[in-house]
Amino acid sequence: MGCGKSSTGKKMAQKLGLNFVDTDNFIENRYQKTISQLFEEVGEAKFREIEHKILLELAEFENIVIATGGGMPCFFNNMEIMNAAGKTIYLKLPAAVLYERLKKSKSKRTLLKNIPETDLQNFIEKLLHERENFYNQAEEIISD
Repeated sequence: MGCGKSSTGKKMAQKLGLNFVDTDNFIENRYQKTISQLFEEVGEAKFREIEHKILLELAEFENIVIATGGGMPCFFNNMEIMNAAGKTIYLKLPAAVLYERLKKSKSKRTLLKNIPETDLQNFIEKLLHERENFYNQAEEIISD
């Protein structure tokens, strides 16, 4: 979250002459609801099932660059599916950098909107720590 998956993915797809898909946008278009609305209506567990089904669908596509939601690699066998379907890249940034980026848009982020700004950096550090094992399974890690 906040590392630039969508903007980097768009640039990469353009350079490679490929199509680009952002899984959050794909889900929002499919369900005609925002990610926040889905989270609130169906809960995180059901939302992660939706993400998983979308990943299975997108894994069948060819010649595309996909930017996933930050939690997608951490549920079910999603990271295994992504690695089998194509090249995976982890855009690794320090928590302090992510904090600076995310504090400006936290009200738009489902997992962050109820976190007080005084607790935001600690929350980001904790989330990164929980997800790092999954992210490190990517074929390539690009760090700043």
